[in-house]
Amino acid sequence: MGDIYSWQQDIWQKLTHSRQFWGNALLLKGKPGIGKYDFARQLAKSLLCNVPMSDHKACGECLSCGWFEQNSHPNFYPVMPEALALISREGSEKEAGEEKSGSVASKKSVSQQISIEQIRKLSDFVYLTGHQSGYKIILIYPAEAMNNASANALLKKLEEPPENVLFLLITHQAQHLLPTIRSRCQQIAMPIPDIKTAVAWLKQQAVDDPEGRLAGASYSPLSALLLDKGEYAAQYEQFIQHIASPKQLDPLSLAGTLQQMNLPAVVDWLQKWCYDLVSYRTTGKIRYYLNQLQAIQALSERINLLECVTFTRELNTKQQLSRHPLNPRLFLEEMFIAYAALMREE
Repeated sequence: MGDIYSWQQDIWQKLTHSRQFWGNALLLKGKPGIGKYDFARQLAKSLLCNVPMSDHKACGECLSCGWFEQNSHPNFYPVMPEALALISREGSEKEAGEEKSGSVASKKSVSQQISIEQIRKLSDFVYLTGHQSGYKIILIYPAEAMNNASANALLKKLEEPPENVLFLLITHQAQHLLPTIRSRCQQIAMPIPDIKTAVAWLKQQAVDDPEGRLAGASYSPLSALLLDKGEYAAQYEQFIQHIASPKQLDPLSLAGTLQQMNLPAVVDWLQKWCYDLVSYRTTGKIRYYLNQLQAIQALSERINLLECVTFTRELNTKQQLSRHPLNPRLFLEEMFIAYAALMREE
């Protein structure tokens, strides 16, 4: 992206006009799919820019900006799980909600965590002289991907930071970070666009049915874009086709189709679907799958309400287990078989 998103303009102004309050670490927090990662990169780029503009944005033309865009700036050090780094190198969206925010699951051997070794490697970057004067910037995304060992290793660096080193931490779930890490960061709640703003932006991206996509993505515009044009848009459509037509649902086939996906995202899709089934049955309203109203109406009439509520609650446990499954395909098969049983004819 060449600029920050429209809903981030105010927070950009506030941040860039009050740098003296930053300290040595900023924690950008908020729900997935609202542009936190892109904002952090633009902030880093502007701080490293040789000739920033009057609004404190990067010029985009100097040598430093060129290095940054080529991912080769010597004073910028991104830290993320190996799986997410792989996706990043392949050029896919970082905030799928994702992401965790990755849109596609990595191979089983690729780590989903930020390891202690990755944090230890920061020492040379942090404590050696920078390539040029000014900031040295470390971007950690998502911060909650650190395990206990790596989080404690980072804490030591935050406790005694060298001059002109800025840590930019990005998190979807600040409550999962060590309280001691949160306390050493200036915490910034990133803005969520209102529905009108988000829909307008999605229309600019030529998204079909922006209202429906936005609702299906929990009102996160970048996640909605991925559902329409991202690399897993086709898989999302297959999920809808199977889940909305239980007679055609083949749990084993669907699990095989989605096994390379980010599993928390798939569980989230089913959680939202079941929420809408229960909601329509009890209130006559749905929240997420607005363009599937007819299917949800039909299915809600045939479910056992208590069984559906129980299954929806069980999906909360599934969501936790989805981050470290022993076998992704078997995990999904079990989940879809249980859903198919829920949809059986009474």
